[in-house]
Amino acid sequence: MTKIALIGAGSVVFTRNLINDVLSFPALAESTISLMDIDPDRLELSRSLVAAMIGARGLHTRLEVTTDRAEAVRGARYVIVTAQVGGLTAYAHDIEIPARYGVGQCVGDTLGPGGVFRGLRTIPLLLALCREMEELCPPEALLINYSNPMAINCWAVSTTGRQHVGLCHSVQSTSRLLARWIGAPYDEVTFRVAGINHASWFLEFQHHGEDAYPRIRERVRDPRIRGEEPVRIALMEQFGAFVTESSGHASEYSPYFRRSAEQVAALATRFTSPEDEWFDWGRTGGYLKHCREVLPTYFEKVKAQATGAVPLPQERSEEYGASIINAMETNEPYRFSGNVPNTGLVTNLPPGSCVEVPCMVDANGVQPTVFGALPPQLAALDRMMINVQELAVYGGVRGDREAIHHAVLLDPLTSAVCDFDQIHRMVDELFAAEAAWLPQFA
Repeated sequence: MTKIALIGAGSVVFTRNLINDVLSFPALAESTISLMDIDPDRLELSRSLVAAMIGARGLHTRLEVTTDRAEAVRGARYVIVTAQVGGLTAYAHDIEIPARYGVGQCVGDTLGPGGVFRGLRTIPLLLALCREMEELCPPEALLINYSNPMAINCWAVSTTGRQHVGLCHSVQSTSRLLARWIGAPYDEVTFRVAGINHASWFLEFQHHGEDAYPRIRERVRDPRIRGEEPVRIALMEQFGAFVTESSGHASEYSPYFRRSAEQVAALATRFTSPEDEWFDWGRTGGYLKHCREVLPTYFEKVKAQATGAVPLPQERSEEYGASIINAMETNEPYRFSGNVPNTGLVTNLPPGSCVEVPCMVDANGVQPTVFGALPPQLAALDRMMINVQELAVYGGVRGDREAIHHAVLLDPLTSAVCDFDQIHRMVDELFAAEAAWLPQFA
């Protein structure tokens, strides 16, 4: 029986979607699923939900539940990471401390002070997990990472030599968005996309084999469409391609959109899509607010699904994870966008950095494709972000505080807002507030 371990199973929405996908594949129906989390209450909720999903399908899937990470990964061929080290308590520091220095992050999980320190908290977990997998898992075991900051985390994993891939849903959701804008059925569009996580670029987007970018450019003249994605549309108009991550995220990765409170407020009022009201797009701390106010309702829905009061999910999600596992187990090829080390895959991004490129997977494992060069202006935008990622990984792996100061000094948004002294004080304050989750700096 193939064993699949889920580290951070208390992330119940992720757990629900990923395990529902796993159970939808006949080849995985008799797997062993091991759920692990340090929060026993969340873990019990995930256990009851997954047990209900297995029971509803009448499967013989074996379910294990533990708070011991080593026991969870013992014998696992696939180890999926969805953990958020420090939870909302640490995340609040990521957002609220930089905000006092004028660095207004909407999400703060990828780049900037928030992304750097989220990465620093996660790196010790990932390095320890890689050591445990080396000792307790079969040699071919694959680490599948969903935890942000994706590029920083995967780059840190690559320092161990562990076979891994990082997965996101930005490519899926953005390609569906563009298809909707031009009125094309999703199964009729094709695209070519690569870069780095949350900053990959759609170099081609076609409908029935014809270039759809002229239609996209025409559609974004509609104020209602511009209101859905003002930042991404602005980046496309200035740099020539549509980026994979949503405007709230994307506004944090460059120096153009969040230099003052007035600019942030103006940006927030430009969002007009009712679908995004729950996210408070654009505002400083928008996603933190969402986590505090909206996520509890998700937990209530999951509880209702576990008890049968609300129907369990049946359709597969857009996540890649289960499809990758199925491809490796059945030797049925599957294509996806994955985050992997840059071994000449994107030729004008730094070697060794974490890039997001088209991949193929079968029984031979994950096989990234050589994408070639990005247009130089897009590579330059990504390299600004990679500079921060590289220093965050260097400092996070080695426990080098100075490297973390340098990482934040080079962050495009932070350096547009703060002077040297402010950045150093902010980083020191973050170190002090989050010391409990940063053992490598003790």
